[in-house]
This record gives sequence, structure tokens and C-alpha cells, in this order.
Amino acid sequence: MSNTIHKRLNALRRFMEEKGLHAFIIPSTDSHLSEYPALHWASREWISGFTGSAGTVVVTREKAGLWTDSRYFLQAASELDGTGIDLFKDGLPQTPAIDEWLASELGKGDYVGIDGNVYAAKEAFSLTHKLNIKGLHLISDYDPFDTIWHDRPEIPKNPFFVLPEKYTGEPARKKIARICDSVEKNGAESLLVASLDTIAWIFNIRGNDVKCNPVTVSYAYISRNETVLFIDPKKLSEETTDYLKAEGVTVAEYSKVYDYVSNIKTSVCLDSSKITFSLYNTIPTENRIVDIPSPADLMKSIKNEAEIQGFNNAMERDGVALVHFFMWLEKAVPKGGVTEIMIPEKLVEYRSRQDNFVGESFDTISGYGPNGAIVHYHVSPESSVEIKPEGFLLVDSGAQYFDGTTDITRTVAVGSLTEQMKKDYTMVLKGHISLATAIYPQGTRGSQLDILARKSMWDNGINYLHGTGHGIGHFLNVHEGPQSIRMNENPTTLQIGMVTSNEPGLYRAGKYGIRTENLILTQHETTTEFGDFYSFKTLTLCPIDTTPVVKEMLAKEEIIWLNEYHKFVYDRLSPLLTEEEKGWLKEKTNEI
Repeated sequence: MSNTIHKRLNALRRFMEEKGLHAFIIPSTDSHLSEYPALHWASREWISGFTGSAGTVVVTREKAGLWTDSRYFLQAASELDGTGIDLFKDGLPQTPAIDEWLASELGKGDYVGIDGNVYAAKEAFSLTHKLNIKGLHLISDYDPFDTIWHDRPEIPKNPFFVLPEKYTGEPARKKIARICDSVEKNGAESLLVASLDTIAWIFNIRGNDVKCNPVTVSYAYISRNETVLFIDPKKLSEETTDYLKAEGVTVAEYSKVYDYVSNIKTSVCLDSSKITFSLYNTIPTENRIVDIPSPADLMKSIKNEAEIQGFNNAMERDGVALVHFFMWLEKAVPKGGVTEIMIPEKLVEYRSRQDNFVGESFDTISGYGPNGAIVHYHVSPESSVEIKPEGFLLVDSGAQYFDGTTDITRTVAVGSLTEQMKKDYTMVLKGHISLATAIYPQGTRGSQLDILARKSMWDNGINYLHGTGHGIGHFLNVHEGPQSIRMNENPTTLQIGMVTSNEPGLYRAGKYGIRTENLILTQHETTTEFGDFYSFKTLTLCPIDTTPVVKEMLAKEEIIWLNEYHKFVYDRLSPLLTEEEKGWLKEKTNEI
């Protein structure tokens, strides 16, 4: 593979020389700034061989580097080996920012290229400013991969479908009306949307253009006078055409969005971090732009009653599938022959037997022993190892159902453990419970709660570098904003109806990884003279392995929570199980 990467880098450098460019920046995103792009836009993976979901490659005429976050440090180091691409560990104090590195490698007056069709406007404006200070110039006119990637996949043209209102809880025309109300309150007359999951939510449509994410490639323009969905006509059927017309939506060709935007006469609301540089610059200069977080994104994150019920129903079916899976795992590992790569296959096998199953919500992470310490470990035939009856197995998986999306991590003892393993496991559990039981005032941000999940580890000089919680879409992307729970500041407050993950972890490189993840729903807890207070309701239904728990490390309240959670799991799942399965689940949910 490294020889292939060298050839691709050389092709890019020849392109750069032809265009007078001294460096080129390749982000992970597509024309819709998606976390997981369709294969047509997988340019960063193609040029580098790095398969993680987050990272930016920078290529000069002599050097190349990949900037990625802590989730992928170990994976990137392995995948970049021999490619000539250096790893820059983003977020560490000693790691230079991309603009700083470019300034040290290039001369004043040199030109840095980006493809403005896949680069966020907000980031491009910031980059332009930083490069100008250093005497460098930004050029955004070229997509080199149209030239050098000879077998580049086409933009997907898969048909989409309408998600029934029994699942969505609200018709598209009412969502559009709510969006218009919010946009006008913010001083604009229209909303421009490029985010695929937001478009899918607004119009109550779903697709399969992106692996694991049920979205369809499209743009949207929303106003009182006209709402337009820009989409390839090959994606339309008679049913979907009639549906959109009935909801008051005009359909235009996907490729016409630039022409349309260049001629709009209204003030425009948009989020420059979610619109590409090229599309942003297409808006007529005389039009007023209201650059704020998209009101539609916030609406999408606050689930209605039908969506919440869908999550609850999906969790029950997912919980049954997980009982089947963990029963199999417990019997199979001691017999030998079970490998990491078998885990995703078995999970799909058991989940696919459940009603409303559509597919995986992301590629399963199944890390045994040292591989569990790679936060977003991607198992392959080359990396897969046998799971032996000793140590920890970390399994992070999820499913898409028509009525909800799941995301769950369990770390299980598949055999004997050291005392250090048990202590580490219990510290993670303490952090998980602390966040799950939080009561907090209205207006609280996720960054204010993040410490709850980390304190037991911080007290022992231990930390994890990934976020503690991300939003979850409703039969949509497994990673959804705008809310999060992490150390980094995020101005979005946690609001009633938001579904977020709770996933603290601990990773000892070369030894093992531990993570415990449930999904939690923000709900009203109480109202006092000091205002409204919120809490979390845990939605996920799966036992937490108590084998590694050091009970003496848990406070009384923590033991109560664990026992009550396990009773909750048993009560919800047992009516759906056989007698043998009930017996297994009863044992796994016994009080400690």
C-alpha cells in the first residue's frame, strides 16, 4: 500500500507544480461537510491510506503530514507507516497548527491550495487570515482529484424514501414553517442548508448514499416564498415526487444549486461552519448573511414524543440482539477460534433478526487486549487477532432501525484480569454513573458536566482525550450536534428531548482499553425557587459486566444506581426472551 500512496502523492505534486501551488490541504469532508463522506469525496483516505473519520492531510512539494485527534493516534501511526506522510498529533501542546507548519516549510509569497467545494467557509476565512499574516496566499479553485484519481467513484445516485410520520412525529411542512419562524426571528428571510442529515430530517426523507448514515446527497433552500430541494432527478420516484409536491417543496437538479444561490434576492441565514467556501462565495455580495448555528440543527436535536418512543422501542430490540450476542460470545471464546473480525458479523446477524432493522450505525469497534486501546480501532483481516479467555474485549457498536439509532459500548472480561484492570474498569464505571445521575439547572452546557465523568480518573492522574458525549440522530447520523459533553467549550445548552451518549473511557497503550457507553435523554427533573432542573434518563438496555467491578471503590449511591439500572434492563427485556435467555440475563443483572 505504501508504494501506491507514494505514486498518488507524486501525482498530486505534479498537479501542484502545473497550477503553481506549493502546498495543498485535503480535509476529510465532502461538499456537505459530512463526518462520513460518500466514496466520491474520500480524497483524504485515497491520498494517505488513513481510514479514520477525522483528519487533514497537507502536502508540500517535498513533505506531507496528517493532522488527527487522539482517537486515531495509534491507528494513524500504523496506517501511515512507510507512506512518507508524517503524523501530527492534533491537540497536543508540541504539535504545530497547520498554518504554523506551512509557514515553516514555505517561503513568503507561496501559494497554498484547497478545494473550496469541500472546505468549510468559516475555516477557509480563518485560514486565509492566518496565511496572509505569514505572507502566504490561499487558492481555492482546484479539485486535483478529478484529474489524478482515475477510477474515482461517481456521486451517489441512489433513490431515497419517505420516512412515515408515525416515526417522525411531524410532517415536513410543519418543520419548514417552524424553521421559517426561527429564521425570521434571527433577522433573515431564508435558510441555506448543505448538511445531509439536517436535510433528511427537515423533509422526512432517508437514503443510503453514505455507509451507515441514512442520508441522500442534496442541498436545500427554505423560505416563506419557496422551499427547494436540490437533488439528482435519478433519485426521484413517482411516489417521492408526489410527496415533496404535497409538502410544498420544489425540486431542482443537484447541480443547479450554485446557479440558484447566485440569483437569490433574500437575506440568508446559514452556518459558515456547515457551508462550503465555494457555496458561501456564490451568494451575491449585496445580500445580507446571518451567520449563526442553524436553527434546523437545534430543532433536529430536540426529539419529539414519537421519536423518543422510537428510541425506546429500538433499544428494546437492540437489547434483545445484544443478549443473543453476549450469550454466544460467552460460550464461544473458551472453545477457541473467535477473532475480532467475527464480532461485527455476529452483531449484524443477531440485529438483523429484529424488526425495523436497516443496518449498522457505524463500523463496529471490536478491540481485544492492546487493540482495545486504539480508541477508534478498525478491525481488518490483517489486524484481527484471536480473542483468548483472558483480559478485556471492548465492543462499540450500533444499529439503524426505522424508529431509532443505537450506539453502545461494553467492555467485557473474557477471562482472568489483573487487579489494575479491575481498578481501571471501576474508575470508568464511576465516571459513567456520575454523569448518568447528574441533576443540573436549565441552561447548563455539556462542557460544565464533563468533569463528572472524568473526576474519578483525574483523582488518580488518569485522563482520556476524546469527548464524553455526542448527540445521536433519530434514524440518522450516529454523531449529531449541536450539543456535546466534552472538555472543549460548546455554547449549546442541554435541552429537554436531546439524546446524547455517555462514554468515558481509559486506555493503556499496548495493554487494553475500557469504555462504557449508554445513550441518555435529557428530561425535566424538578422546579424549585431556584428554577428548572434537568436530569438524564438512560435509554440503553444492556447489562454492564460486573465481573471486573471492585465493589469497595463504589459509593453506596453508585451501587444503588448500578443495581437499579440492571433491574430496569431485566424488566424491559425479559418479556421478550426465552427462558434460557431470561436465566442468562438474570445472572448478569443480579445485584452486587
